[in-house]
Amino acid sequence: MKVNPHDLDKETLFLVSQTFKALSDPTRIRILNLLFNKEYSVNEIAETLDLRQSTVSHQLRFLKNLRLVKYRREGTSLFYSYDDEHVMNMLKQTIEHAIHS
Repeated sequence: MKVNPHDLDKETLFLVSQTFKALSDPTRIRILNLLFNKEYSVNEIAETLDLRQSTVSHQLRFLKNLRLVKYRREGTSLFYSYDDEHVMNMLKQTIEHAIHS
């Protein structure tokens, strides 16, 4: 059986589907959109987006596991920023498309 070089392996398919899953949730889109400009602490994200801290933490954990966000520690606070330029560009283009439609 000949393998098509354009066939995707199972791991790649899984990562692509999980990335689209991450981008299919309005709360995660709001968080990523906020992180376009600068890094934020969990509390700042919660306050800015009017969300519960536990909700923000849960969504950030999901995004971190997909390597879409990263964090740095400052004392007892964690500051989050985006970690994948490709996905952020795709999100930005999709938002611009939606606005111009």
